[in-house]
Amino acid sequence: MNKNNNIFKIPVYEPCLNFLEKKYVNNCLKSNWISSRGLYVDKFEKKFSKFINIKYSSTCTNGTAAIHLALLSLGIKAGDEVIVPTFTYVATVNAIKYVGATPVFVDSKIDTWQIDENKIADQISKKTKAIMLVHVYGQVCDINKVIRIAKKKKIYLIEDCAEAFGTYYKNKHVGTFGDISTFSFFGSKTITTGEGGMVVSNKEKFIKKVNKFKNQGVVKNKGYYHDIIAYNYRMTNICAAIGLAQIEKAKKILSLKKKIFYTYEKHLGKNSKHLLKETKYTKSSFWLTSILLPNSINRGNLILNLKKKGIEVKATFCPMHTLPIYKQKNNNFPNSITLGKRGLNLPSSPNLSKKKIQFICNILNNYLK
Repeated sequence: MNKNNNIFKIPVYEPCLNFLEKKYVNNCLKSNWISSRGLYVDKFEKKFSKFINIKYSSTCTNGTAAIHLALLSLGIKAGDEVIVPTFTYVATVNAIKYVGATPVFVDSKIDTWQIDENKIADQISKKTKAIMLVHVYGQVCDINKVIRIAKKKKIYLIEDCAEAFGTYYKNKHVGTFGDISTFSFFGSKTITTGEGGMVVSNKEKFIKKVNKFKNQGVVKNKGYYHDIIAYNYRMTNICAAIGLAQIEKAKKILSLKKKIFYTYEKHLGKNSKHLLKETKYTKSSFWLTSILLPNSINRGNLILNLKKKGIEVKATFCPMHTLPIYKQKNNNFPNSITLGKRGLNLPSSPNLSKKKIQFICNILNNYLK
């Protein structure tokens, strides 16, 4: 390990990039279309729609912007409430605050790490406008249960699929169940554009609003005429070129990640019981191979020990209700506290070798004796 640059021999994640990304990016440079216009934006959107089997897709600058755009398109605003798991990444909740709405937290299940579907209904009020599912670490909750709640209460369903590209629920790709859904293409995601996001929906009216909000609110065919306050959330042609290359080899990347998970499972042996696994209704993307450490293990010491051996791992998210900016009166989320304190994400790069996984598992098995 290079101590000066803090470079790990085994990072927690490296994207799968090769000649195809270089080819498409070079084509962008040759064409001089390097900003938010160009052929690759349209091509990426169309291929993404086809891959997950949805009607409309709209690129944007990142996953956080995607959630912001989704909320704006649904008309969610100050005074509204959005139900969301407390065990999530902060961007999910920040975007709710961007539109002036209030996040209402729900605990997660200890076995799936996903929002507890059975606790959602109790949090619905007259102010509730949407339920936002977050498919944490490439897994999903029982979505059909949540759909029934949303329909009964006549509220929107949003899916945050930032970590779940390639995940299926009952043979349908996640992101196709909600009124509107979002994806992230950050460098550590299953497919990447460096920075980028996507908003998807089967309802054209929502994507039309997304396209207007991401493009400074310009009125079509009226030049520099704008009739709403909006944003510059457009993806560049260069980022879209990388995205197109990634989506064209997505099946291969997902296959590699599946093999990585099962290699961990094999070499952890009896300790594989601590891994976050697929449910009976899920086909996971295995974005990150994740483990819930026993109470007896000091996670901090384990992380430091792995770091000394050149292995990078990541602790799980702090539950949102534990952050000073999101503290609420209701703090009874015991499972989320457990997941936040004992969860650990292991190296999961698509090209991670079996030899390196064995090396990691040997260290973990010594700790988990």
